[in-house]
Amino acid sequence: MRITKKMVEKNKKIKKEKSKISANCEDKFCPVHGKDKLKMRGRVFQGEVIRKLQGKITIQFERTVYIRKYERYEKRRTKLHARLPNCMKDEIDVGDLVQITETRPISKMIHFVVTKVIRKEEGKNESN
Repeated sequence: MRITKKMVEKNKKIKKEKSKISANCEDKFCPVHGKDKLKMRGRVFQGEVIRKLQGKITIQFERTVYIRKYERYEKRRTKLHARLPNCMKDEIDVGDLVQITETRPISKMIHFVVTKVIRKEEGKNESN
């Protein structure tokens, strides 16, 4: 297999993203630094963080469902719980847009893990 310039650039980009996340993560459920890294497979969602607890976040996103009887679309909200790795806990707050990926069941409710922050909440007051 021949290595192309595009492949090398993509590899460098991935390494830069991984280096942004702190390497001193001791979380065994971290998909990047974990001792037995979580294997991410299945569905990927992105949504707004509505609740942040220790080691866990709840995200919410809207979807549209077609109602055949009325020939209209309806908006519905979905809430999902995801594992928050220790290396990301300082950079994620309520209101941020994050991406989560499906993994094996970690607990009764948690079947997803946070993979990256897409957008930080705008207009946040840091002078408190």
